[in-house]
Amino acid sequence: MPAQGGDTVPLGVGPKVDSRSARRPAPVTIRGRAVELSPIDPAKHGQALWEELAQPAQERLWRYLPDGPFSDEGAFLAQLERLARSENRLFLAILDLATGRAQGWAALLRVEPEHRCLELGYILFTPRLQRTRGATEALFLISRHVFEELGYRRLEWKCDSLNLPSRRAAERLGFTFEGIFRQHMIVKGRSRDTAWYALLDGEWPARKARLERWLAPTNFDPAGNQLLALSDLPR
Repeated sequence: MPAQGGDTVPLGVGPKVDSRSARRPAPVTIRGRAVELSPIDPAKHGQALWEELAQPAQERLWRYLPDGPFSDEGAFLAQLERLARSENRLFLAILDLATGRAQGWAALLRVEPEHRCLELGYILFTPRLQRTRGATEALFLISRHVFEELGYRRLEWKCDSLNLPSRRAAERLGFTFEGIFRQHMIVKGRSRDTAWYALLDGEWPARKARLERWLAPTNFDPAGNQLLALSDLPR
């Protein structure tokens, strides 16, 4: 709108960036020290996941997911088939290298290659995987793949604002809180306010160095206990 004196207020624009698109996520296997990521396969991973996730005590694991829990193995495996066939989402099973068994999954979704932006979400860890070196390594491996191999500039993390474990995980990994989207979704008949986090490509080198330092074998004693907590390392 015109300013006083008849002058026109200049409109701001963002800085110029390389406008090339990022690569669309494709099936990939990524191997770490404690875990391996592999495209989810009901035939290979379904039985282990069913055994770990179907107990009545595990119902809490599904509280903030859009589906589950499943009381019937057939319905659970059918859902895994749907996840595996998702066209714009890549679901990766998380395998424990010590046992070879699937211990959870995570997905790359809401993929926008033209904007070099996508989301890390739909994360489900079995109790055996939660709060372990393998859990952190799995998310580190996915983030590294997104930034260094696929060429994205923004990795998002969204969760129910009441899902405190997920929010703590995002902050622990170095994601920045960007705000709450009020009444953003209806999930399982309940209103959801969504907490929004993001990690940018320019922030990744420092976050990567921090995570690599924590994941280094020298940071764990022979029993697998951490010597230095990730929270003790500067972001």
